[in-house]
Amino acid sequence: MADVKMLESKKMKLVSQDNCLGYGGIGEGIALQKTKDGRRVLWLAHESAPKNFTGIDVTDPKKPKVIIQTDLPHNKVRSNSLETTGDLMCVAYQTATPGLKPAGFDMFDISVPEKPKLISHYDCSGPHSRGIHQVWFVDGEYVHCAAGGPDFTPTHPLDDQPYRIIDVRDPSKPKDVGMWWQPGTRKGDSHEPPKRLPRDSGWRAHNTNVYPARPDRAYIGNIDGGAWILDISDKSNPKPISNWNPHPPYPGMTHTVMPLFSRDLLIVTEEATDEKVADWPKLTWILDARNEKNIFPISTLPLPPMEDFQKRGGRYGSHNLWENKPDDVSFHSDTIIFGTFFSGGLRVFDTSNPLQPKEIGAFVPEAPKGGRATSIQFNDVHVDENGLVYTVDRHSGGLYIVECDF
Repeated sequence: MADVKMLESKKMKLVSQDNCLGYGGIGEGIALQKTKDGRRVLWLAHESAPKNFTGIDVTDPKKPKVIIQTDLPHNKVRSNSLETTGDLMCVAYQTATPGLKPAGFDMFDISVPEKPKLISHYDCSGPHSRGIHQVWFVDGEYVHCAAGGPDFTPTHPLDDQPYRIIDVRDPSKPKDVGMWWQPGTRKGDSHEPPKRLPRDSGWRAHNTNVYPARPDRAYIGNIDGGAWILDISDKSNPKPISNWNPHPPYPGMTHTVMPLFSRDLLIVTEEATDEKVADWPKLTWILDARNEKNIFPISTLPLPPMEDFQKRGGRYGSHNLWENKPDDVSFHSDTIIFGTFFSGGLRVFDTSNPLQPKEIGAFVPEAPKGGRATSIQFNDVHVDENGLVYTVDRHSGGLYIVECDF
């Protein structure tokens, strides 16, 4: 705690920090489990090898304690994403190059958090597959994911992860249900392949959000392909409803599409991927979705000038959101938005007026020791039902637990 020095703080205060036993490089997977004996366990997916996932007891948020940490089978695979529902956990595996294993996801029984028990492995390896980058598992029935597979040959190597729906109602036997890809990105399509952007990140799925409040819709961040709304009332045949894509002139990398159902809005992030803002601007957009067949931008979340961060090193710009996970240990709001912005830290916004969103909180510590970047690189964020915030550093800082004063 004493070693965490602040560069910027607005109505947010550090409660505690844990570097995950010296393996503090955390990816985009944070999930909170409330155990049957009343404990609270935070599960973290690591950004890269050698570690797979870490479980931290955060029952006392002032004294987080690692209770389990696991290893990956080799250094050419990562488990960047995970989700929990009750006592089940889904962990994604993406390989460094196509054709390697494990490529897919594991289902674990975490009823005894100290001893996660493997239930099954969903294998989507193949000659053109790197496996799964992201999983969305919130209803206990289906895993929605960005996943390659032996049945998908992309027209370009970067377009290798279509949107897939996997039935896990029997977690011991995951079953393919449906798949969607941007037209032109699969060999054999009747459509022409999409035109490559100058900064080519690929035309493939990233986040694949589906909410129990609207189970017939999938909200897809399709990287250079922009934001998509799909009709998944027939999960075996997802159908596009609309697409909003600002690329070009913007440099690409649509990450997350989060609906605010009560207000007919979408929050859309674009991930910063280059050092020293070389890929600026990477923004968080607010879209009007009253007519879901004609979605359009009305504002962006305000950020400090990129010149203020250009010399700090590392990435700066939009990335992850707190996505209003639909369970009883999560914070829910259709107006307050939490986001991570790499060197821009953790920031919070009031979107009551969506035409003029306002920043109401910020938490930006100095770079942790031992990291590759010379600035904090906050990667993801989770907010519990009490408003306590869990955020993670991409390289070495591990977990930061933060309380809000707003």
